[in-house]
Amino acid sequence: MLVFFVCLGSLSTPFQSFASFPEELRLFTGQQTRLQLSMPVMAQVTVNDPEILKVNGTARHSFQVDLHHPISLESYKAGQAEMKLKLFGTIPLKTVKVNVVPDLKVIPGGQTIGVKLKSAGVLVVGHHLVSIAEDKKTSPGEDAKIQLGDLIVKINGKPLSDISKVAELVAAAGEAKKALTLTLNRNNQLIELQIHPVYDVVDKAYRLGLYIRDSAAGVGTLTFYAPDQGVYGALGHVITDMDTQTPIVVGSGEIVHSNVTSISKSQNGEPGEKRAQFSKESKVLGNIEKNTPFGIFGKMRELPDHSFTKEALPVAFAEEVKEGPAQIYTVVNGQNVEKFDIEVVHVAKQDFPATKGMVIKITDPRLLDKTGGIVQGMSGSPIIQHGKVIGAVTHVFVNDPTSGYGCFIEWMLQDAGIMLRSTKELKAS
Repeated sequence: MLVFFVCLGSLSTPFQSFASFPEELRLFTGQQTRLQLSMPVMAQVTVNDPEILKVNGTARHSFQVDLHHPISLESYKAGQAEMKLKLFGTIPLKTVKVNVVPDLKVIPGGQTIGVKLKSAGVLVVGHHLVSIAEDKKTSPGEDAKIQLGDLIVKINGKPLSDISKVAELVAAAGEAKKALTLTLNRNNQLIELQIHPVYDVVDKAYRLGLYIRDSAAGVGTLTFYAPDQGVYGALGHVITDMDTQTPIVVGSGEIVHSNVTSISKSQNGEPGEKRAQFSKESKVLGNIEKNTPFGIFGKMRELPDHSFTKEALPVAFAEEVKEGPAQIYTVVNGQNVEKFDIEVVHVAKQDFPATKGMVIKITDPRLLDKTGGIVQGMSGSPIIQHGKVIGAVTHVFVNDPTSGYGCFIEWMLQDAGIMLRSTKELKAS
């Protein structure tokens, strides 16, 4: 009987409300929210700083509330406040820490952009054999233990920013019969290695036995533009080298206007792609300063053309995102951004940044007819729910291209440098 009543009690509305009542809450300045306990009792509410947080519209430090009705919270200025609930004024019931952050609005993107990225050094993407005699081959790079994904940042102590300089330095060292000292960034650690160029009897030139690359280019989607800060975010995922799959360390780069010319539709087991064009003469929209797990970020001077809206929308914290209808902004033809219906089918609880924050499903018949679902080049398309920017499209499910992952806008805003890290993250670090 005791077990029965405990189970029955755990299914009751007051118990479920109590279990889901937050211990920590985040609000933007001017934001309102309601908390529900559904308990038919009176309680004493104490707020340590009513100038930051008002409860039920009251600016007093302490007063009585009826817990059978929702508790209304409204934030007034940035800072931290604490609300305590006590039954009969003496028995501690709940304590809620409220972190109020400055209001933040961004203009959702959706424009297809061309990405031109130059790495902060020269990336090693492969080894090759050098013919040093008719019947003998060797790879100096492999012999020197240089690994794929290593980033050459210096040669003989001098910073390396242009791949064209490598051939000159290799030829000079080869003629002088001297070794080159390479400074490598390997897994964010700097190491130095010696390598001896060898003469290739076929090519008639000195070689290191390395395949190297210093730039990348592609197409993606702009997620947001923050006019007050003059920054943008795009893609929703990191840019990696196509051969080594290592993240590209940004040296410099820019994003430019791009024009969608056609779309290869997604099919089960075969994701489609946007085909787009951009040229050297394409209008530069901004620079690239960061390449993180949540996309690329940099400065942008003005709102790009062809926006779906010029209105800045509020953003949502990760915990505000709910399962249900939403929309994405993206381009399927030319440069005009359109709005399409989707469904947020699953939301992951994330206290710390992680890329797979939600599962989304394309429901708009027009988009399904045009693309078959999510296609490559759509990553970064902003996701809007209840008038707020909640995230960006990141990846497609290969075996079900109508569905894919999205990341929370909060993590992108943190990497863009315009939203502070959460209290839990700061404690953890």
